Amino acid sequence: MSFFAAATLTPLFLALAGTALGGEWAWAGFLGMSVLVAFLDRLVQQVPAADPEAEFPGSDTLLVAVAAGGLLLLALTVKAIGSGAFALWERAGMVLATAFYLGQVGNAAAHELIHRQSRALRRLGALHYAAVLFGHHASAHPLVHHVHVATPADPNSARLGEGYWHFAGRAWRGSLRKGFLAERDRLRRAGRPWWRHPYAGYLAATWAWGALVFGLGGWRGVAVWIGIGLIATGQLLLSDYVQHYGLVRAVRPDGRPEPVSARHSWNSPHPVSSALMLNAPRHSDHHANPARPYPALRLPEPAPMLPRSLPVMGTIALLPPLWRRIMDRRAAAWAGLPRR
Repeated sequence: MSFFAAATLTPLFLALAGTALGGEWAWAGFLGMSVLVAFLDRLVQQVPAADPEAEFPGSDTLLVAVAAGGLLLLALTVKAIGSGAFALWERAGMVLATAFYLGQVGNAAAHELIHRQSRALRRLGALHYAAVLFGHHASAHPLVHHVHVATPADPNSARLGEGYWHFAGRAWRGSLRKGFLAERDRLRRAGRPWWRHPYAGYLAATWAWGALVFGLGGWRGVAVWIGIGLIATGQLLLSDYVQHYGLVRAVRPDGRPEPVSARHSWNSPHPVSSALMLNAPRHSDHHANPARPYPALRLPEPAPMLPRSLPVMGTIALLPPLWRRIMDRRAAAWAGLPRR
């Protein structure tokens, strides 16, 4: 747990220092999560594997610290920039540090939280997503993505040959609609009134964040918040794009897709970026065991492996021709494997 705490909280402290001190500190958090992590991924080859049957009493505490710390960082960034006390280059560093922390670390923590049994933890995860303008993900991810992953019914599974920029719009719209319908069906089965729909809570939380950031930073603060939210949401969609690109579940004779297996998610063995994102790059094991604590997630063999770390591959995905040159052959090879 100390490895995860160091990887996730160090950039938070650097980003918080940037909002208070400005200057070079404004860029410390962003450079730490990008340049430094990429360097450490090449330097550190592996860390001791955790026992998948072990208990990790501090794991949820760290999730709460990361999610709450990210929300605090968002508020302080809006306030610092809204004050007008910092130069443009300092404000740019603050925005990138906050957006990358919320996008890479905060999203990973919220993802873990919405899979927890505790209602309070799930609500904290949903609050994070509402703060980055993606509240419906708290419903769409468990009810749509986990059910339909690697099939045409999942809007967050990228098709072979589909560029990220096309995928991002399709995934955002599709998850919004399908998550809404899935929650509506749950309400009907439970006999609950329509006004109990979770989307109402997500919308209220987003408007509450809008009011808060306006109070902290005025219209400049609102603009900063929207920009940070778009970048953080874009990083979540990048993760979905990279981790399922071109992988498809076969259709069985009865017309249903085959069960989800290790070969339906791309994984990354790079230990430092994995710790930064709470083992989200060990994606096959997460889909096989959604309730398994993140420190215990494993890298199954055989399973699709990314040639570079998840953050690096996400950067490459922003350039679709380069991405396809690297990934299409690999994805086609996995699609051609014998069915088991």
